[in-house]
Amino acid sequence: MSLASVSSQQNAAASAASAAAAAAVAANATASTSAASSTATSSASNPLTSLSGNFNDFLNLLMTQLQNQDPTSPMNTDQFTSELVQFTGVEQQINTNGSLTKLIQLTQGDEMLQASSIVGKTVNVNTNQLPLQNGSATLNFTTPTAEPVSISVYNAAGTQVNNVSLQSTQGANTWTWNGQASNGATMPDGAYTVAIFGGANGATPTAVPFTVQGTVTGVQAQSGTVNLQMGGVSTSMGNVQQVVGN
Repeated sequence: MSLASVSSQQNAAASAASAAAAAAVAANATASTSAASSTATSSASNPLTSLSGNFNDFLNLLMTQLQNQDPTSPMNTDQFTSELVQFTGVEQQINTNGSLTKLIQLTQGDEMLQASSIVGKTVNVNTNQLPLQNGSATLNFTTPTAEPVSISVYNAAGTQVNNVSLQSTQGANTWTWNGQASNGATMPDGAYTVAIFGGANGATPTAVPFTVQGTVTGVQAQSGTVNLQMGGVSTSMGNVQQVVGN
């Protein structure tokens, strides 16, 4: 047998091996596609399940290619080793995210229990939403000196319903709204926006910091935070400045 004949046979064997590998890979890919379509709904809701399915498909493809590789030109396994490491890293990250989600849920549950203990109590809250409850609303503000102060109340549409001017005392001040609009109409209970401006006579008015006071009527978990309800006002538990009492 001539050298050319041996070379020809080797080339034919290599071609046959490559064809077999391609056919096996194609068959496995078709089967994987069919299986993936039947489990797409469940995998979409569970990233770890989806990753496991992709990882198994990857291993099947790898074993098929290794079994059908050309003996005279073995595959380079460096790339597959790198991909195995990447799959492992992603799996660990998904597991970590799942653990963090459970931890957040447990923490939020504890916050809900703590917040429920102040339901029915009066609190001072750092928010510009004024809760009108049972026809009454109260806010607290502090001015560095005795000075003219203007308090404006707006409804949900942004329309001003009340505006009062008063003379503050130096230090802490309290203002209570009886729910009456400037035109004498009685406003319904709910959430209103409030703004306070003050300053010495002749000076440019500046915003005065304040807190609103209300009775806690409920607790709600929303977007990863625990919110308190004061009638129509919802605010984060973190905005509570003081629990006044019953």
